Amino acid sequence: MAKYLPEMKKLMDKHVSLSLNGKREVSGTLRGYDQFMNIVLENAVQIHSGDAQPSPLGTVVIRGNSILALDIRERTAVAT
Repeated sequence: MAKYLPEMKKLMDKHVSLSLNGKREVSGTLRGYDQFMNIVLENAVQIHSGDAQPSPLGTVVIRGNSILALDIRERTAVAT
């Protein structure tokens, strides 16, 4: 098991933002993940560069190999 997975458990039900390949960004509530870092987001929106309004996506599964970065959008007690 990857060393980051125990820390992911603390992020469940928190609002997160994912930077994806292809210069895409999606944010939503983290509802699940697996050992391959596939992530389930609820109430997800795709954030566009510039002043465009976010596009609602609903509940989505993001493949782990397309995730470049994960940012926490609300305070949590994750140790570094």
